[in-house]
Amino acid sequence: MIQDTLLFLFLSATAVQLFYWLFVFSRLAFYRQPPPPAAPPEPVSIIICARNEEDNLRRNLPFFLAQDYPEYEVIVVNDNSSDKTLEVLLDFQKKSPILRLIDVQVNTPRGKKTALTKGIKAAKFEILLLSDADCRPASPQWLDFMQAFIRDRAQIGLGYSPYFRGKGILNAFIRFETTYSAIQYLSFAFMGLPYMGVGRNLCYRKSLFRGSGGFDSHAHIASGDDDLFINQVATRANTRVILSPKAFVFSEPKSSWRGYYRQKSRHLTTGTRYRLVHQLALGLLSASHFGHYVFGIALILFHNLELIVFINYLARIGVASALYMLILRKLHDTSLIRWVPFLDVLYACSYLVFAPALFKPKEKWK
Repeated sequence: MIQDTLLFLFLSATAVQLFYWLFVFSRLAFYRQPPPPAAPPEPVSIIICARNEEDNLRRNLPFFLAQDYPEYEVIVVNDNSSDKTLEVLLDFQKKSPILRLIDVQVNTPRGKKTALTKGIKAAKFEILLLSDADCRPASPQWLDFMQAFIRDRAQIGLGYSPYFRGKGILNAFIRFETTYSAIQYLSFAFMGLPYMGVGRNLCYRKSLFRGSGGFDSHAHIASGDDDLFINQVATRANTRVILSPKAFVFSEPKSSWRGYYRQKSRHLTTGTRYRLVHQLALGLLSASHFGHYVFGIALILFHNLELIVFINYLARIGVASALYMLILRKLHDTSLIRWVPFLDVLYACSYLVFAPALFKPKEKWK
């Protein structure tokens, strides 16, 4: 009886995984970016919130200020920094008239939503393009590509934000996890079920922000300025995906497991606030991924069903690896392809590590 139950659970988890990979994630693997609508460029407000980011601003702000675009502004909200962030911004402002500074000298509550709201309210232009101080656009055409699809009914542009390649298993795992997250939210967007964006590379209209009440419905939650807002307002009709490599925004990954755990834990706390349909779809995905390995191992250790487990494992990892190969080529990170089977197992194990974070909401973003 126990053996039959475990076998049923294992085969069910494997079947669910194959469904996601073959019928959902394959949409990203075979996606081809259409040309942007033929329309004149609109002015854009780039908004960056910064708290104690003097070094990152010195390195990365020049890339935002050097976009090849006719009319735009860069708004940096200095959110009560205690380092030399303000001095760095004032120095940049002397050389770059398109840079606007909003200096907040009081403690802002629960994350960066208050600071970001101040930046959005101060923006002169209708199209808003969001990023962070520790980010760097891949090219001077980033702004042009991101805004080009925000036309007609489209009000939201979901960009991709990979991490720089480095040495070590932590760097590889962070890049793999970022890719897997992108596979999920971009594929669901292609299905007409957009549920999140990444604030490092996200575009939307100011009128959408105002008309939806901004962050009011989740202002008490520290994180979620990107994914909870998009979960609230995104639809099949108003959301577009922008996947040109010139529109990528790169970031430096965390250099310690502790730092990564804190960052990932903060992000995970928002998932329980998604719409029910998104929670169910993502929950089933995670449960089937974890169950595929756990039930498979149990069948091998206690019931000697190695052959059945091995055949199903090969079917699932074969399909996933083939689609990962196509997707990683599209996302320009082919170095991860040979590590997919190992990183896939490691990611399944991470569910146990991060599960407690779902019940410990974070109050700060810095």
